[in-house]
Amino acid sequence: MTKIVIIGNGMTSYKFCEKIIAKAVPGTLQLVVFGEEPRPAYDRVHLSAFFSGKTAQDLELAPADWYAQQGITLHLGDPVQHIDRAQKTVHSHKGITETYDYLVMATGAAAFVPPIPGVDKKGVFIYRTIEDLEMIRDYAPHAATGAVIGGGLLGLEAAKALLDLGLRDTHVIEFAPRLMPRQIDDSGSSLLKAQLEKLGLRVHTSMQTTAILGDDTITGLQFADDSSLPADILIISAGIAPRDELARLCGLDTGHRGGIVVNEQLQTSDPYIYAIGECALYNGMIYGLVAPGYEMAEVVASQLTGTEKAFTGFDMSTKLKLIGVDVASFGNPFTPADQCRSIVFEDTLKGVYKRINITPDGQHLLGGILIGDADDYNMLLQTAKNKVVLPPNPEDVLLGARGGQAEGAAGVLGLPDEATICSCENISKAAICNAVKDGHETLDAVKKCTKAATCCGGCAPMVKDLITATLKSQGKYIRNVLCEHFDYSRQELFDLIRIKNLYSFDEVLDHYGHGDGCEVCKPAIASILASLWNEMILAKGNDTAQDSNDRFLANIQKGGTYSVVPRVPGGEITPRQLMVIAQVAEKYNLYTKITGGQRIDMFGAHVNDLPLIWEELIAAGFESGHAYGKALRTVKSCVGSTWCRFGLHDSVSYAIRIEQRYRGLRAPHKIKSAVSGCIRECAEAQSKDFGIIATEKGWNLYVCGNGGSKPQHAVLLAGDLDSETCIRYIDRFLMFYIKTADPLTRTATWLNKLDGGIEYLRNVVVNDSLGIAAQLESEMQALVDNYKCEWKEVVENPALRKRFSHFVNAPEEKDPTVSFEHLREQKKAAEWK
Repeated sequence: MTKIVIIGNGMTSYKFCEKIIAKAVPGTLQLVVFGEEPRPAYDRVHLSAFFSGKTAQDLELAPADWYAQQGITLHLGDPVQHIDRAQKTVHSHKGITETYDYLVMATGAAAFVPPIPGVDKKGVFIYRTIEDLEMIRDYAPHAATGAVIGGGLLGLEAAKALLDLGLRDTHVIEFAPRLMPRQIDDSGSSLLKAQLEKLGLRVHTSMQTTAILGDDTITGLQFADDSSLPADILIISAGIAPRDELARLCGLDTGHRGGIVVNEQLQTSDPYIYAIGECALYNGMIYGLVAPGYEMAEVVASQLTGTEKAFTGFDMSTKLKLIGVDVASFGNPFTPADQCRSIVFEDTLKGVYKRINITPDGQHLLGGILIGDADDYNMLLQTAKNKVVLPPNPEDVLLGARGGQAEGAAGVLGLPDEATICSCENISKAAICNAVKDGHETLDAVKKCTKAATCCGGCAPMVKDLITATLKSQGKYIRNVLCEHFDYSRQELFDLIRIKNLYSFDEVLDHYGHGDGCEVCKPAIASILASLWNEMILAKGNDTAQDSNDRFLANIQKGGTYSVVPRVPGGEITPRQLMVIAQVAEKYNLYTKITGGQRIDMFGAHVNDLPLIWEELIAAGFESGHAYGKALRTVKSCVGSTWCRFGLHDSVSYAIRIEQRYRGLRAPHKIKSAVSGCIRECAEAQSKDFGIIATEKGWNLYVCGNGGSKPQHAVLLAGDLDSETCIRYIDRFLMFYIKTADPLTRTATWLNKLDGGIEYLRNVVVNDSLGIAAQLESEMQALVDNYKCEWKEVVENPALRKRFSHFVNAPEEKDPTVSFEHLREQKKAAEWK
């Protein structure tokens, strides 16, 4: 029996164990793992999710029981301190001695801490392990201003962590002249910086920190240009340093800048010792991503089970979402200008930057950078890696083909069979297609069969495309069913529920479904019922089918409190109403903020206080703003002709009329609107699901614009409309969208997938090509006539009101000895006063 000792218990170590167990003949191996941390291997890629509610257990790759079930001896919290190469033994901190036939070093990397005076002060942390994050979490409530040294991937993740912890005054300090200097260029960095600053971060580039100020506790940072920055907490995330100290002690070859030198088989200078992951130095390079670590694990597992396999380097392309902003680089994003042609698309308004480098002859893609919109990353990566010939107009790969599919663009099926779709698990296109052909016809089935999309998940969209394309190539009909409990699409269920006059989830399940339902079908059907009948969403037992936010008619926030957002039609609000909001916020200790839709959001409400807050707001003339629902949110407006010298029409009155007509309208996704009084577009109508802009002859109606992760301008549906015609067209447009869109599909995505696009939609809405215009208008009018404020329904209904309490037997009156602390922002505001 071959005995293998693994030093380290991170992601790469776990993957090595998983792979070698799968490859080895049962009973031929004995595995022993030493881990320095007190817990089993966990997902370090998604470490920042710890601050979004994930627990350490949620991040585990496998529980400790898994190791025992596989026959692996696991020593946690017990690092190896010495390797005796002559005796082929390792000695641990707790005094354990183990012999080995082969030793695999997976010691990973530590956070690089620059030699700055004061790094040992209280309030200074690194960002590497769960224990680090626990210390940051516990210290953050004592801080008001935070700073992060390092503007790379980990540094920006650390900055996000401070934002998640409530430090709105957070700074990023980067020594280089741009953010993410190894991944993106100057233009991309400038746009990313602007996007991050919109989210509240303050970014300082070309800044060298020379000292950390304060006596025992940090009070600020000193820079080389003699400027300084106050800070109560500092996270250092300036890169990684390979953990090679054990290798140095036992005489293995290491690089002069760190790392354990390995060959193509990942053997060190001792043929019985291998190194994988961030500690391994191959061809002068340390690979700091999880995918190359997994490939290294595959190589060594193959070597030790009798299969020849070599590591020849790894593509360092990467895609991630940094604080809500897509960032990706692939291939060679920094190809010298004299060796390529570059095509650049930049939209500073929407925060999108795309650059691709192509060969001088325009035939092949060399690499590129994507910021703000990285949906095409997987396809672009595979196009570059597999030297797929570009279409005659190479810019089509960035902008999409004008007038149909680009000539020569064969899509995902056009990739060669050996194309690597899942880099983390090294799964090829052929493996995925073969799995589908063998009967694994869903994403979950393919994941279980091939392990594709089981790590970072970035390849999941391409895997889905391959599944669909493979099934279609076999002549199979692809049904877009809602979920495993219903053999119908959302559109089919919409029509069936309307025809059968069903009014509750249980009725729908009894007629057309099976099982108990799930988190996919329950809110989707609840949305259909609300869109059809516009009844109180908590009535007839439908509350249990709603999303958690709809269940409480308020958005749940971090810490278990809720936000309250009253409707402010068109953004118009009276002084008296402003005073009521102030009084309510002060009475219930609520944090207030102006929203992007011209409303006032109040945070920090406890569930039992919601009906009391609503009661006071309703008395002042407010009603639910539906900020919690997949419904019409806001109709933003400029001041229009009433006040503005450029205004052509009264945009405020029209916005109020629009919002009061469609308030409470439930849809597959949230809907936003705006009315601008002239072409200067102060209400930003062209970024909304439907937007209206005044012209000298009437109103222009734009549809299917969205903000969010993939911004898209609205498209002109009809121009120079009178007010009544414009509303009729909106009625038709919204009802057609509600009836035909898939669940959780915004209007922009719906239009992009609609056969015939905007021309087809215009024919349906404006020209009534389907002969359903009168029906759509009638259905909308029925919803408008049946509108009731959901908050008011709860306030006036004792049975519904009882649901808004923490406990069944909660007292009617509050205990006067119980009080709540101010939120950090309000506490600071009080101190400033």
